[in-house]
Amino acid sequence: MKSKCKMESDLSGEAKLMVLLMVGIVMVSKGYSQDLKVGFYSETCPLAESIVRATVAKAVAQNPGMGAGLIRMHFHDCIVLGCDASILLDRTPQNPDSEKDSPGNPLLRGFEIIDDAKFEIESQCPQTVSCADILAFAARDSVATLGQFTYAVPGGRRDSLVSHGTNVSDNVPFPTSDIGFLVQHFEDRGLSLRDMVALSGAHSIGRTGCPEFSDRLFLNNGTENTDPSLDPTFATILREKCPFGSGFDKTADLDNVTPNHLDVQFFENLKNKMGVLSSDQAIATDPLTAATVRRYQRNRTIWMRDFSAAMVKMGKLQVLTGTQGEIRKDCHLRN
Repeated sequence: MKSKCKMESDLSGEAKLMVLLMVGIVMVSKGYSQDLKVGFYSETCPLAESIVRATVAKAVAQNPGMGAGLIRMHFHDCIVLGCDASILLDRTPQNPDSEKDSPGNPLLRGFEIIDDAKFEIESQCPQTVSCADILAFAARDSVATLGQFTYAVPGGRRDSLVSHGTNVSDNVPFPTSDIGFLVQHFEDRGLSLRDMVALSGAHSIGRTGCPEFSDRLFLNNGTENTDPSLDPTFATILREKCPFGSGFDKTADLDNVTPNHLDVQFFENLKNKMGVLSSDQAIATDPLTAATVRRYQRNRTIWMRDFSAAMVKMGKLQVLTGTQGEIRKDCHLRN
């Protein structure tokens, strides 16, 4: 039998990457419910994942920002009481507490992509594939389109009967949160410090509203005042995009260098004091996280492995399975 080192030397770079990704997935699967499994729909709706993949690829090709939106929506769904598609529910008399309408969930986008995939899947496999699984697959396929790497997503989630709007503010971390709070916040949800830093790499794509970082550019009276942890030249660029008093109608790229590529440029930006959000910039200097940031900045393969593993782990948070919840016909409304 070949030694581990000999086996690795025989693998191509691409093969090594896939081994690393799959090892990470196996590692995070241990200790978790086996109700979710890769290939869950292989017999009941074998084209489900390919339909989602094609729908996402088409949408992201037209607007790369939609990929960032889908990844973000999956995170915001999972972090608020579990990955149950509760974030997709519209406000109705039956469901008055909508997450998507919460002030803590600004700039959500990508709902129409989930709708398109669901419509196509329902035409082939009625009430078989959950909206929660479609969202998890769509996030994975957004990573594949924008980052050129992928990972296996287990299926079997079911959809919540209710949304949890009042729980958004207590579960979605603030962009100004300090490291101590963020570490505890993620650990309380079964996510490690490494998971937290790896997942923050999703900020290599997407945009954020100007109010999320205006305090790093201005005093309350509008006087220019640059946060010491922010590069002054970059601060000037941000002020041009977000004048004092700007609302969420104005936004800035979270990665000003490669905004449409899921890569490790985000971590390079942190090194150069170009993190847009204070909570992002803080992970580059805090002793708890700085070494991990440097590791990812230097080695994209390690970050891809850890990001993939963290996405799989996050996607298992408080899932509904078996006879819990339902399989919605329409992702916006309970049956």
